[in-house]
Order: sequence, then C-alpha cells, then structure tokens
Amino acid sequence: MIAARRVLSPPAFVLCAFAFSVMATPARADPCEGRLPSQPGQQFSGTVRYVGDGDGLCVGNSSDPNTWIEVRLADFDAPELHAPDGRLSKSLLEQVAFGQNVACEARRGRRGRVIVFDRVIAVCRVHGRSIGDLLRARHAPEGGN
Repeated sequence: MIAARRVLSPPAFVLCAFAFSVMATPARADPCEGRLPSQPGQQFSGTVRYVGDGDGLCVGNSSDPNTWIEVRLADFDAPELHAPDGRLSKSLLEQVAFGQNVACEARRGRRGRVIVFDRVIAVCRVHGRSIGDLLRARHAPEGGN
C-alpha cells in the first residue's frame, strides 16, 4: 500500500507561511551593545535611550544602540519586572530618566565587580541628583536583587 502525500493548497500554504512569519520569537533583553566602562570611577554621559526595568537603563550619545552603555543602578534596587510592583518601578524610572541627559560614574558592586551580567554598575545623575534619590523621592518600590 502506498501512503498518500498530502499537499497544501496554495491558499493554505500562504496562510501557514504567514503564521510562521508572525510567530513570536525570543526577544533580546535589551538593545544596548556599547562598550562598558570597566574600572570604578570611570565617567560617562549621554541620554537615557532605553529603560529595561526599574533599575536598568541604557545611556548613549547617538541613536545607534551599538554605542549605548547598559547600566545597572548602583544606588537603587527595584523589584524584578515580573514581581509585584515591577512594572510600576519601570514606569517610575522612565518618568524620572527616559530622554534625560545623565552623568554616570562606574562603581563596584556587592561582589567587587564593576560589570555584572553585561551591565556596568553605576550611579547616574539627572541635573545633579542621583536617579536613586529621584526614585526614592517618588516613593518607588525597592526590594530587588
């Protein structure tokens, strides 16, 4: 007995092709791909171009994400994005920092490293005030990792 092969009709084939093309693909955590400062005390500045969560952002001087520096705020621990208040924390960081010019300084983290998980640990300031202080002034939830 010969098994029959089933061939999709042209409209069904187009529909299947379309369905595969719009299926969700894993997203990158962030678009920031710039070179990270590696020494404590190194200073950098630019515009906050991207906010990933309540204590992570990207700073860059151009619209090219390949030049953006990914920052983990040294002076503020926000809840994880998927935790209660995580989305609120991200929203507050966006309100405080997105589109703002910042001046940042790399710092050592808890384990003595300046770079952790492909992010530089830094204190960033908007108009001379640290973003951590600005978030606390807005009563942003704390308590992340």
